Amino acid sequence: MGVVLDSTVWIAAERRRLTVTQTIDELRSTLRDDFVVISAMSAAELIHGVWRATTHQARAQREEFVEEILVRIPVQPVTLRIARIMGRVDATACLLGQPIPTADLIIGATALDLSFAIATSNVRHFRMLPNLKVMQVL
Repeated sequence: MGVVLDSTVWIAAERRRLTVTQTIDELRSTLRDDFVVISAMSAAELIHGVWRATTHQARAQREEFVEEILVRIPVQPVTLRIARIMGRVDATACLLGQPIPTADLIIGATALDLSFAIATSNVRHFRMLPNLKVMQVL
């Protein structure tokens, strides 16, 4: 089985001052040898964080961290199949009065499309997606 790594995993790692290698090693001990990817949405969230840095030094450090992630972890694009899952899940959630933030919806739909689990440090929104296996990490 595979795992989609949510951006919160990487944000938590950065806050703990872990390197990408340390984070991957820690995740491997938790996730075994599962194949891991990130969603293009998570890539966008991480890049957004680079540009929100308040100093040039912080931006450079974040950019180095994020670029290493993007080199080492495959990025899964948003496809029409993922859009179809998103539309169905979002409509159902809205009808129930429980809208899911779009970014989490894209990331979760990516995992559903691949029949992967999601690894996150913030399970709240992902637990709202039916049939999605959610693993809290870091």
